[in-house]
Amino acid sequence: MVKEKPNSIRIYDSEGYRRRAACICVKNDLEDEVLLVTSSRRPDSWIVPGGGVEPEEEPAVTALREVREEAGVLGQLGRCLGIFENVEHKHRTQVWVMRVTEELPEWEDSRAIGRKRKWFSIPEALLQLAKHKPVQRSYLHSLHNTNPRHNPNIPPSHQLFK
Repeated sequence: MVKEKPNSIRIYDSEGYRRRAACICVKNDLEDEVLLVTSSRRPDSWIVPGGGVEPEEEPAVTALREVREEAGVLGQLGRCLGIFENVEHKHRTQVWVMRVTEELPEWEDSRAIGRKRKWFSIPEALLQLAKHKPVQRSYLHSLHNTNPRHNPNIPPSHQLFK
C-alpha cells in the first residue's frame, strides 16, 4: 500500500506497517565502532541512519540511499541483520551492516539541516540510543550476535562484504 504525505510517499506492508530500511555503519570487520547521526527532530539525540522505502525501490537500495543522505558515507553492504518491528510507531525496518569506505566532507543533510555524524563504541552507542531510539538498540544486539568473532558458525565479514 502507498500513502502520499507532504514531501514524501510512504510504503506500507499488508499489515499496515511502514516499510523502512537502515544500515549499521561500521569501520572494519571488528565491528566495534558504529556511526550514528543526529536526529532531525532532536539534534541533541543520536540515531541509526535509515528511512522509508520508496515505490519500486528495493530495501537494500533504500538503506544505501539513506546512509548517503543522512550520514554522508559510502560503503559496502554486508549481511542483513533482519527486520525489526516498532509497534508503537507501526514501522518495520530491514537493517544491514555496511562497512564504510568513504566519508564525504559534505552531504545532503549536513547542508540542509545541519545533521552531524559521529563514531561510537558499541557500549557508547547503546547508551545514546537508549535516550531517544531504544528500539534501535536491538540492531546493535543483532550486530553483536551475528558477528563471527562471537559466533563461530557465521563466516567472517570479509567473506560477506565481497
